[in-house]
Amino acid sequence: MQEKKSQELLLIPKYEMYMEYMLEIVLLRLPRTEKFSIGTEFKTIMYDTFRDIMFIEKIMKKDRLYFLNRIDAGLNVQRALLRIMKKYKWIDEKKFDYVMNTLIKEVGMVLGGLIKYYAKNT
Repeated sequence: MQEKKSQELLLIPKYEMYMEYMLEIVLLRLPRTEKFSIGTEFKTIMYDTFRDIMFIEKIMKKDRLYFLNRIDAGLNVQRALLRIMKKYKWIDEKKFDYVMNTLIKEVGMVLGGLIKYYAKNT
């Protein structure tokens, strides 16, 4: 059980790194017209997902799977918005690959392990 607790806590800094990168490198460099539409939507979903991550260790174990699935859905929406940004060249290929194949992938791996654990043990 201690291992799952450490995975839950590992999710926080990994997601914080992802948020910092997205804010500094990607979202602030969006074209002005998109910064206030897709950029705002992306930030809202990103912050809501982070809020759900912060709830994980505060709620009863039987309710954790629900929040883990909310986090997973939030990540999926963010992936879709990133693909749109790439398609319209609002984010370059190198940044897109780094976000998708490193930052989100790391968060997704920890999250997937937690979902499997709580799906099996609740």
